[in-house]
Amino acid sequence: MRLIGFLFDGEGWIGAVREQRLWPIAPIDAFYTDPTAVLAQASTSSEATLDGMSVTHVPAVPRSAKVVCVGLNYRSHAAEAGMDVPTYPTVFGRWASTLVVDGAELWVPAGEAGLDWEVELAVVIGRTLHEADAATALDAVLGYTVFNDVSARRKQMQTSQWTLGKNGDRTGPIGPVVVTPDELPDPCNLQLELRVNGTVMQSANTKDMVFTVPEILAYVTDTVTLEPGDVVATGTPDGVGFTRSPAVLLGPGDVVEAAVEGIGTLRNAVGHRPE
Repeated sequence: MRLIGFLFDGEGWIGAVREQRLWPIAPIDAFYTDPTAVLAQASTSSEATLDGMSVTHVPAVPRSAKVVCVGLNYRSHAAEAGMDVPTYPTVFGRWASTLVVDGAELWVPAGEAGLDWEVELAVVIGRTLHEADAATALDAVLGYTVFNDVSARRKQMQTSQWTLGKNGDRTGPIGPVVVTPDELPDPCNLQLELRVNGTVMQSANTKDMVFTVPEILAYVTDTVTLEPGDVVATGTPDGVGFTRSPAVLLGPGDVVEAAVEGIGTLRNAVGHRPE
């Protein structure tokens, strides 16, 4: 099943997309009270055609979601950044308020020369997960989506804490759909690609991760409980902009496309915050 978030009668809803048709399922907050039960009870009797109505997309996760990100999870990326491969997952947080959808404009923060890109596979949690066993952790996954961890490197590198550089307004593209595990059973063998203005900048496979999706879920949840709607972004491979010589950053007018096999492509133009 392929799920999206969209506005329905002025409220954020989750819907299922099949053959270019959209079936509203439930309001986002109601959906994430128990996604498994809601999906089991969902009816396809109510339908709308994507091409025949104006659908405004919204992130397919609640505004209360925790967005847990993993850094340096590909050896190639650690090497290009001149950093050691971590012994444990390098975890940092994003605020759900930074998330935007496919097609949304990204904003370059004041004081930044531009933005950097990071294509990632992201996991959306479907049921409460605490002290997960890596062998069974995937049972709690609602689905998988694409995430572009767009970064403000000047702010990120000013201190040892990455939070501000990873939380610029409108710098967290996510989507375009959430694909459930029945359609995407193996997150550990998916091609990733990122393009800037049509030029491939990143190309890799999730099998090259230092820590697998189940290992990440187990590591995080022995300290922090993950709840339905939370997001875990699993890291990016080499090919980011700030490590190039000279550095390449996204500026107004650029278009960045992040793609994951079996899910789709996030396409976002870059601009400045309106005056």
